[in-house]
Amino acid sequence: MKNILIAFLLLFALSSQPLLGAADASPEQVVDTSGKKLRVGLSYYIVPAVPSTRCGGYGRCMNSGGLSLASIGESCPLDVVLVRGSRGLPLSFSPVNPKKGVVRVSTDLNIMFSTDHTSCAEYSPVWKLDQFDVAKRQWFVTTGGSVGNPSWGTIRNWFKIEKFEGAYKIVYCPTLFPYSKHLCKDVGIFVDENGYKRLALSDVPFKVKFQLA
Repeated sequence: MKNILIAFLLLFALSSQPLLGAADASPEQVVDTSGKKLRVGLSYYIVPAVPSTRCGGYGRCMNSGGLSLASIGESCPLDVVLVRGSRGLPLSFSPVNPKKGVVRVSTDLNIMFSTDHTSCAEYSPVWKLDQFDVAKRQWFVTTGGSVGNPSWGTIRNWFKIEKFEGAYKIVYCPTLFPYSKHLCKDVGIFVDENGYKRLALSDVPFKVKFQLA
């Protein structure tokens, strides 16, 4: 009788636990301006999600600007900037687990321009958080990072996409090492003394959409 009671209590305890799949549900998938899921291996324009941005029936956004590369201060590596009157350069995304084939929110990923032809051939087009700029007191987004290989040596190469006010924002908040303390902040726009609109960590996020290239 005692064994039967123990078995019953054990069965009750197991049945009261949530299913593993429900507890570990995958984050929501990111979609582009036409409502389709972002795919690993495809290229997209990152465009500002502002009231003046008009996206047509095919997901094409007009006169909204986009992201490009600029040589600022030193000739290399090139820094990531917002340009107007152009969609900029296309980019692609590589999640920490690229085999899944889709891009999800709240997931560590690498961001890279889809070009190998720049004035800084020795630097990759992969985004990387630069060293702290003491003079401007800013953390700028530059290039020269690497894809994959999550480790302390690549910690500044990892970004995330998060939902934000009906669109998205990009954040630097790597969770490759969840029990360690590190920088965690939105990516915004910093306008320097020469008028360059540079991507940098900010309290004001850069609200964006993704348009298939």
